[in-house]
Amino acid sequence: MRTVIIGVAGGTASGKTTIALKLFEQSKAFGPVALIRLDDYYKDLSHLSLEERKAVNYDHPDSLDFDLLHDHLMTLRDGRDIEKPLYDFVEHNRGKETEWIRQPVKVVILEGILTLSEESIRQLCDIKLYVDTADDIRFIRRLVRDTKKRGRSLDSVVNQYLSTVKPMHMQFVEPSKRYADLIIPEGGHNPIVIDLISAKIRSILFDKI
Repeated sequence: MRTVIIGVAGGTASGKTTIALKLFEQSKAFGPVALIRLDDYYKDLSHLSLEERKAVNYDHPDSLDFDLLHDHLMTLRDGRDIEKPLYDFVEHNRGKETEWIRQPVKVVILEGILTLSEESIRQLCDIKLYVDTADDIRFIRRLVRDTKKRGRSLDSVVNQYLSTVKPMHMQFVEPSKRYADLIIPEGGHNPIVIDLISAKIRSILFDKI
């Protein structure tokens, strides 16, 4: 059986993680599965001060190390282990710890806002999903998440959203929707969609397309 790569994209706080986690649980029926966050592939900014790192536009594709991600996905497809970075949202930088993903891996779920915006990554995805949620709902979710879980202040979340998150969404994230095989409205609370995707994973794994 081959390794199936599923790309899950969508705007910030759209429900991508919910979809990815549900697919993770469903995919265990087919064999070992790996869940990869695109956020972990933000470039190493150790050469910058914390204040300088806070000012970086993390919603632009240039903030991500797509070359490393591509190499890691290819390595997993070749049946070899990878040692992937882990991102620290409080420090705005790669963490000191890493995570090993060891073979065998039958399904890889890649989740992140810009997953479908980069052609080299998009071409490796067997199934491409876009989670489509209204802007106001996404903003409220992000505000709650970043203040409660990521140590951000209210002002910093609002300023970041208006200065980079929203403009970059319109420039890079929203247009990537056209590459999706399936657009999922309002996040991951849709068992029919999950069942359909699981059936497609099964068909690819066992060459019954």
